[in-house]
Amino acid sequence: MELDIRIKMNDKLFLRNPEESALGKKIVKHGLLLINKLGFEDFTFKKLAAEVNTTEASIYRYFENKHRLLVYIITWYYSYLEYKVVFSLNNVSDPKIKLKSIIALIAEEPVLTHSNFDFLSEAEAYKLVILEGSKTYLSRNIGKDNKDKLFKPYKDLCDRFSLVIKEYCPKYKYPHSLASSLMEIAHSQSFFKQNLPSLTDYPKEPSNKKLIDFMTVMLFSVLDNT
Repeated sequence: MELDIRIKMNDKLFLRNPEESALGKKIVKHGLLLINKLGFEDFTFKKLAAEVNTTEASIYRYFENKHRLLVYIITWYYSYLEYKVVFSLNNVSDPKIKLKSIIALIAEEPVLTHSNFDFLSEAEAYKLVILEGSKTYLSRNIGKDNKDKLFKPYKDLCDRFSLVIKEYCPKYKYPHSLASSLMEIAHSQSFFKQNLPSLTDYPKEPSNKKLIDFMTVMLFSVLDNT
């Protein structure tokens, strides 16, 4: 049985909701695949239009520009990741187990499947986060985008993480900083492992198990010595 999960997206991310039409879904789905294939710099709406057999003008009816499409996809990923975190912590009372579960979820690489999950692939979205994620907020429009709450799913996920940190160690003074730092470590270390392997201690590892171990040791070394 397939689970159909619908994520409500911020309507400031798009001009027309892509989930409401077959073309809109194709634009997002193939946009993700094409950005991963070409890189964000070389990706254009003209190339995407050729990929989905439509016109550039049709794509611009859905998204103001390619940066908005990038933010849309990465926001979707963080919204779905928060859903997974909430689901995994359901009926778990031990905060240490909760923290270990969160670290595993934010650091493990999703398995690529052929399941028709929604209209985006979690595994492909994860690749995009690792390779292009920082480009969502390293922008001159960061102030306005933040005011429009475009990064709320990422901040909500970090906030949920920080609450569990406080639950485990109420005396710790920097739960938000630690949560967001570990989130960024999960992404940067995955990127380094693939592209700058000398910056990690597990360059040839096929999975992220050692990354998860590293983050777990870091987290509890800080909290247990507070």
